[in-house]
Formats: sequence, C-alpha cells, structure tokens
Amino acid sequence: MSRASDTLIVVGVAAGGTAALTPAVRLVAHRIGAVVEPDERRVHLRATPTLGGMAMFASFLAAFAVASRLETFRDVFESSSEPLGIVVAATVIFLVGAVDDLRPVSPPAKMAGQVLAASVLYLLGVTLFYVRVPFGGLWALSPDVVPLITVLWVVVMANAINFIDGLDGLAAGIVAIAAGAFYLYSQQLLDAGVLASSNVGPLIALVAVGCCVGFLPHNFHPARIFMGDSGALFLGLLMAASTMTTGGRVVDQFSGQTYFFFAPMIIPFVMLGVPILDAASSVIRRARRGIPWSQADKGHLHHRLMRLGHGHRRSVLILWNWTALLSAVVLFPTITGDGDALVPLVVGGLGLILYTMFHAGRRRTASIE
Repeated sequence: MSRASDTLIVVGVAAGGTAALTPAVRLVAHRIGAVVEPDERRVHLRATPTLGGMAMFASFLAAFAVASRLETFRDVFESSSEPLGIVVAATVIFLVGAVDDLRPVSPPAKMAGQVLAASVLYLLGVTLFYVRVPFGGLWALSPDVVPLITVLWVVVMANAINFIDGLDGLAAGIVAIAAGAFYLYSQQLLDAGVLASSNVGPLIALVAVGCCVGFLPHNFHPARIFMGDSGALFLGLLMAASTMTTGGRVVDQFSGQTYFFFAPMIIPFVMLGVPILDAASSVIRRARRGIPWSQADKGHLHHRLMRLGHGHRRSVLILWNWTALLSAVVLFPTITGDGDALVPLVVGGLGLILYTMFHAGRRRTASIE
C-alpha cells in the first residue's frame, strides 16, 4: 500500500474507534458516577459524564497495533523500544487522569504521575537528542540534562492541554489542528531526508489527530461527554512525545524551515501557542494572587472571550482559528520555502483580532450591560 492509504487507515482506526467507543464510555461513566456537576467555576449547565479519554486511549492502542502491521510504519516498530515507551507512558498518564476523574487526587500526586510517565519515555528512548540554539549552532544534549528536559516537556504539554480544556470541544479541536499541522511539517522533513523513516513522531501526531476527530462529534457544544483529565493529560503526552522525537532529532539544517531554521524546537510552542499561553498566564496570575497554581479559576482565555460577549461555540471557534493561524505560520513558509508567506497570515491575524474584539454580538452584550 502507499503511504497515503496507510495514513488513512491509521487515522480511520483512531477516529472510528474513538467515535464508536465514546457512547459506551458515556454509559459506563454514568453508571460508576464519573459525572461532572455544574458549579460556579464551570460553564456547563447540566451534569455531564467525563472519562472520555478512555475511548481515545483504547483507540490509540488499536491504531498503534494496526500501524505496526503496515508497510509505511514498519521501520518505526523494528529494532526500537520507542513504540513500547509511548504505549507504557500513555497508559501511566491515562490511569493518573482516570483516577482523578473518578476521585480527585492531590496536585502533588497528579504531578508525580506525570513525572513517572515522562520517566518511562526517557528510559525507553523517547526523548530529544539535540537542540539548535539560534545563531549558536547544534547542541548535543548531555545525558545528565536529557531526563530533566524530558520531564519538563511532558509536564508543560500535559498541563497546557489540561488547562485549556474548559469549553466543549476546545481542547480536542486545538490538539487536532496542531497535531495535523505537525504531522504535515514532519512529512516535509521526511521528504527532505533530514528525518529518519524510523522516527515515531509523525505516527504519534497522526494517531492524536484521529482520536480528537473521533471524539469531537460527542464533545462539541453541547457536549454529551467530557474527555476529563484522562483525555487531556493523555493528549498532552502524545504531543510532547511527537514534538520531542521530531524536532529534537533533526541534525541537518532544513532550508524550508526559513525563520525556524535556527530553532526548530520553537515550532511546537508556536503551533500550541493558545494552550501554552493560557497555561503560562494562569501560573503567573495565580502566583500574583498568592494562590496555588493548581487551583481552578475563571481567568482562562476562553473565559475572557465569553466575558467579551462571545457565546460558547463562538469562543471555541475563535481559539480554533488562532491555533490554525499559528500552525499556518509554521507550515506555509516550510512548504513554500518563502518567508513572504507570512504577509497574508499577518493580515489574517489582524482580522481575527478585530473580529474577537468588535464582533456585533459583543457590542450588543456591552450595550445591554
């Protein structure tokens, strides 16, 4: 089979499996009491089952199993412990999130679970080897530093996705867009010969896309089920593993990267700019107020959009569009090799800012107040 057909098979298994399993998970969640009740810090108005990450996790396992039998991904599974590392680490972080969905655990315990999952990735070889420093050349990372960077990378990504998971369909849509863009970026690296065919990063991104696409029909407003911490932490780990093994393995310079030529590890921070910005502002905001970083509040980007007068769906679509725009900032110059591709993106960004700040619905809300 061709690479295109193998790609469609993997996405189809991940998406189809998630879409098919989610209703069953919803019934199970109702029966075991994994239900999120409305309260003052949440925006949903009715009790909604959680634990949707269970459907995504099961479909991830199925997609990985199918991929191992396909010609396109054969090199990924031969003579490497990395696929095993992804599966074991994903299992650990999924279980941590699932326990928290059923009975909230303390922030230190949840963090310990994330560190354990990241440590499994490192021990089984899923990490980055190099960092290209702007104007400083390629740096081979010391074995003493790699474990710390791996843990930090996973913790940042997992919590960024978890923080942004505050509106129906928001986290799943953002990860689907960013992971899809990152997969396309990795294909450019493969075609240019600067990324090995045995690299597991593109496959992880592909599976993440499928899981999110399959979950969105059940999760878009009004959501019938939430992904919960089991889904958000799981998706964060997948994005962390994919970005580390792709951006941190490229030795040769790739001219198609244009302005990312000097620092390719900046790319995931651009594509996932929305959740990362939200997570950073959350930590800073809570530090200024003297409250724990893990304490929930209503100061996230999506909450601010709703206070501007945007409805639930429109707030989600605005943040999806920002993710798509930031992903295009990476993809267009990479594919075209022309830095001037930024010009229409800047125009698009200005238009999105104007829409966000001055949409008619927002003006009507302001006049009513």
